[in-house]
Amino acid sequence: MEFYAYIDTIKKRFEKNFDLISDYTIHNYEFDLLAKYHFRGEGYFLTKKTVIYALENNEYCLIKAFETLDENSLNRYIDILIKGIDVLVNPTKEHMSSIITGVIVLKNKPNTHIINAIKKFKYHKGFLFGLKGWVDIRLILVAIDDDYIVTNKKGKEVKEVYSL
Repeated sequence: MEFYAYIDTIKKRFEKNFDLISDYTIHNYEFDLLAKYHFRGEGYFLTKKTVIYALENNEYCLIKAFETLDENSLNRYIDILIKGIDVLVNPTKEHMSSIITGVIVLKNKPNTHIINAIKKFKYHKGFLFGLKGWVDIRLILVAIDDDYIVTNKKGKEVKEVYSL
């Protein structure tokens, strides 16, 4: 499968629920695709004008293709995902949670050091001790030609979405 065919497959899966932006840039780092999903739930008292509470949940998926992936490239990608929290996430009093999913697309399966680094990656950040919500980062690597997917612990919950 070609990279652009994979991106088209992901776009078709996301187009009903996500806002899609091609060639998105964060801190001078270009991603091939950004998919954004925003959910807002509210509790009312008698009328919709009397809102008792509101909760917001957000999901951001950043997809990037690499010819080859070494440890420096992986560390830079992860660093940009972490710095991207300031750009993507707005922790208001109604914000409950945000999830950033970083998807790395390669032609072939990388070496075991890269695979182990992805499996071990973990990131969680709370805003104002959790009162303004939190953010987690999922990390997923897809090797197209080898039909191989590896994720961190958080990424396992959406592994099927990114399968070929």
